[in-house]
Order: sequence, then structure tokens, then C-alpha cells
Amino acid sequence: MSEPILIMGGNSGIGLATVRRLLDSGRQVVAATRHSDQLEALGVPTVPFDAESPALDASALPERLGGLVYFPGTISLKPFHRLGPDDFRKDLEINLLGAVAAIQAALPALKRAGHASVVLFSTVAVCQGMPFHASIAAAKGAVEGLARSLAAEFAPAIRVNVIAPSLTDTPLAGALLNSDAKREASAKRHPLQQVGDPGDVAALVGFLLSDASKFITGQTLRPDGGLSSIRLFA
Repeated sequence: MSEPILIMGGNSGIGLATVRRLLDSGRQVVAATRHSDQLEALGVPTVPFDAESPALDASALPERLGGLVYFPGTISLKPFHRLGPDDFRKDLEINLLGAVAAIQAALPALKRAGHASVVLFSTVAVCQGMPFHASIAAAKGAVEGLARSLAAEFAPAIRVNVIAPSLTDTPLAGALLNSDAKREASAKRHPLQQVGDPGDVAALVGFLLSDASKFITGQTLRPDGGLSSIRLFA
């Protein structure tokens, strides 16, 4: 059986959809999370992890890991003049520094596998400027830079890629999709006229963790309904 996959977070949204998909495909999963209810119900072993004060006990991890996926993230949209240092600091801490702590702790186990895959998350707002996204776009831009650097440093044993979705129907995005009007307006902003589905993004995570993507590293994949690359004429 393949080495287990370490899921950082994973108690809801895309993370939970990914855990279920991996389990259904026969993969072993270990989760590092602050809230373990949903994961324990699925029989997934967990270890403590809080992205707001990131530290992961490497001794609690399996000896070998076939992959790592970092899910913790933030959506805090404010006009730039209302953003303070703490806003930028929190977004960097959860999105970037939490990922750094997780990868550093898991690195020995990933190296022992000899063919591991790391998947990080960004946002469409990095490649397409959007108002009120300054803090999160800055943090996720740093994640994309980290991933490209690590892809070069860890090759050929460990692949590192990024997924940069647009708005996806998850609890994290709940405030942006909590009415029919908001949902319809969000869908219409995308060329494919829909918001993201967690299961579709989970399928992409599964692909990046599998041997089907063994020739892909240092890339940012964009399941964003065409928002970052297509403009439709009225």
C-alpha cells in the first residue's frame, strides 16, 4: 500500500472532500488539525495543529509520507485603508508560515518515501487583481513563490505544486454565498457561470498526489471557471 498522505486541516470544505476521496481510493490518511470531529468519524488518525500558532510534532508523524496537502486558509476582505499590520500578519501566519512549519516537520518523512508530492493552496486573486484582496493576495503570492522555490530545491524526490481556485462553495466562503442573490452574482462573474465545487478541487488534489502527475512540479493549477484567463464579450 502507498505511503500515507498528511492532510493539514481537512475538517471541512475542500479538505474534507479530499480526505473522503483519498479514503475511497484506498489511500491512507493522517490529519494534523485543530478540530478533529469530522475526521475522527471517518477513522482518520489525527495530531494537533493550529495554523495560528504553527508547530507540528514531527515525532507524531508516520516514518514515511507519500504526500502533504496544506488546507488552512483565510478569507478576510477589506479596503486597503482599513487593513492594519495584524491583518497582514494573520494572513501570512496562517497561509504561509503554517505551510512552512508543516513542510519542515514532515520533510524527513517525505524524503524517505522518495517520490512524494506536496500540494499548497493559493487564490485566483494572485494572478488577477481584485479589490479588497490586498492582504490575502499578498500572503498567497508568497505561497506561490515558496512552492516554486521548494520544487527546485526538492527535485527530483519531492514534487511541489499549487492549486489556485476561485470562489468555492465551502464554509470558509459562507459569508460570500449566503443568499441566492450573492450566489447568482458570484456565478455570473465566472465564464463558466458557476462557483467552484469542493469535489472538483479535491479531484485535482488527488491527481497531484498520484503518479498520473509524476512529470508535474513547480506549477500553479487554476480551477477558477476561466476567471483568470478568459474574458467573454457581452
